[in-house]
Amino acid sequence: MSIYVGNLSYEVTEDDLSEIFAEYGTVKRVQMPTDRETGRLRGFAFVEMETEAEESAAIDALDGAEWMGRDLKVNKAKPREQRKPSGGSWGNNNRSFRRNYN
Repeated sequence: MSIYVGNLSYEVTEDDLSEIFAEYGTVKRVQMPTDRETGRLRGFAFVEMETEAEESAAIDALDGAEWMGRDLKVNKAKPREQRKPSGGSWGNNNRSFRRNYN
């Protein structure tokens, strides 16, 4: 399982997160998603710890805590939802945008 960490400062680094979470146990991995177009951090991260007990201790201690000028949102990460395929296709059999000029 992993921990969701939201409302992060855009200045935070993976090392910063590892250091703060290491106070509660062994940090296995830190993921900090970036925006595809700009490469800028998206303001949240995922942290994996060695045990469930360590994760629970970190969540209890850090949820709502002020860090780097922001109030953190820390909880168990939810499994990623499968996206449904988009219903429409532009130009392929989508006749609703075609006009009949006859």
